[in-house]
Amino acid sequence: MAKWTTEKMLEELKTLLGGQLVSVVLYGSAAAGDHAGKNSDINLLVVTKTLMPRELLALSKAVVPWTRQGNPPPLFLTQKQVKHAPDVFPIEILDIQHNHQVLHGPDPVKGLKVSHGDLRVELEHEFRGKLTRLKTRFMLTEARPSQVEKLMVESLSTFLVLFKSALWLYGIKPSPHKMESLRALKEHIAFDEEPFETVDRLKRGEKIRDLNVLVLFEKYLNSIEAIIDNVK
Repeated sequence: MAKWTTEKMLEELKTLLGGQLVSVVLYGSAAAGDHAGKNSDINLLVVTKTLMPRELLALSKAVVPWTRQGNPPPLFLTQKQVKHAPDVFPIEILDIQHNHQVLHGPDPVKGLKVSHGDLRVELEHEFRGKLTRLKTRFMLTEARPSQVEKLMVESLSTFLVLFKSALWLYGIKPSPHKMESLRALKEHIAFDEEPFETVDRLKRGEKIRDLNVLVLFEKYLNSIEAIIDNVK
């Protein structure tokens, strides 16, 4: 199967949606130059005039092969939904505003305002939910090192995005590079950053000799809990 590049996906969206397509935005690590090869997602925001069943059915022709390559489905929003997005998706809007490239149409997130209260509520919800999911998925690995390593690698970006977003609560504009933002957060919260750095090395394909994956997971989990328990 031919590789679906961002350029190919954009052309398919233009073809499938025609005049219904308003904007396409690349955001996240790929837009920030913080992309970790095959272990990083390519995130797209697609804004349309409407999004009815006929458009959804047509879009499956592009979304299915795109996701089969390991990318998350694009975030599809109508123009009306974008106006209310800061209230519903404050973390996502801040993340997109901070690191994005407009590939097509006008910039849909320009001028959108996120409230401190909405951000705090969503961060608390996302922190607790992702932590519970991490613990559940660890149980399902049956402590097999290869599966535990994969779990940490796959979960790292999700937690780093949340930690980066937490900096806004302290009035700090995060670095576009998630690991730099993590170090900035340490100026406000006490935690061990070494587990995150080790998992980041694994995510980038580095082989680490004599690595005890189960010990690393315990440290990784402890650091995550320390941050979540102390974010103010």
